[in-house]
Amino acid sequence: MRQHCAIKHGILKEFLAEFLGTFVLVLFGCGSVAQTVLSRNTLGEPLTVHIGFSVGLMMAAYVAGGVSGGHVNPAVSLAMVVLGKLKIWKFPFYVIAQFLGAFVGAAAVFGLYHDAFMDFTSGILSVTGINATGHIFASYPSRHLSVLGGFIDQVMGTGMLVLCILAIIDGGNIGAPKGVEPLAIGLVVMAIGVSMGLNCGYPLNPARDLGPRLFTAVAGWGMEVFSTADNWWWIPVAGPMVGGLVAALIYYLLIELHHQRDEPEKPQEEELEEEEDEDEEDISLKDKYEMITMS
Repeated sequence: MRQHCAIKHGILKEFLAEFLGTFVLVLFGCGSVAQTVLSRNTLGEPLTVHIGFSVGLMMAAYVAGGVSGGHVNPAVSLAMVVLGKLKIWKFPFYVIAQFLGAFVGAAAVFGLYHDAFMDFTSGILSVTGINATGHIFASYPSRHLSVLGGFIDQVMGTGMLVLCILAIIDGGNIGAPKGVEPLAIGLVVMAIGVSMGLNCGYPLNPARDLGPRLFTAVAGWGMEVFSTADNWWWIPVAGPMVGGLVAALIYYLLIELHHQRDEPEKPQEEELEEEEDEDEEDISLKDKYEMITMS
């Protein structure tokens, strides 16, 4: 079966890995929000949501990390492109896979809790109001948050995520032991969640936010998911991309650029050739010296 079904083209394997990894992230993350909201906080609280997204990202990295790097986030993929760790022609494939994985992950959460949604909302799916459920899938700002404040929030939050990821995978830094990187990255998301989640719930990921938002638009919530809060939807898309780019540049200029690189060892054949050249030079110098003394 492996011979007939195994995919040999590298980019297709990476596409599937990013798709599945993002699916896992959204299923665990948005699923934890759904359980909290639909149970009216009897089977969940903010801490369980933080755990859901942290463990979700950790598992996503384990699922996809060995194949595609486990980016599951266009902002992370952009940072890798800027630093030369991902070929630029692969970037569109990664982003499409991530958005599709997030969309399907949101659909899975809705299917899993469909009866609970109908019971909670009486069949009326809305973004605002007492029985609002749109925020289960995508981020919406708190009342105190301005557009500029929201953009800064996403730039800073995603910047810290990408900065820490780069440190964790940096072989020239302390880094994390092989196989433990996903756990460390999950802890980073936990730290961001408990420290930067007040404003808009730390989406930090254009695919994780826009993919499920598109699903809600076609699943019954309507275009209100885009128009609510003065067309908030673009901020958790643009902000993380800027944050990822800025973090990549900062980490490279302040840390990675200054790593001491060991010079590659020369092949044994080249060393022998250099030794022979040196011997020939010594012999020619000796002959010249003898000619001078004889004269």
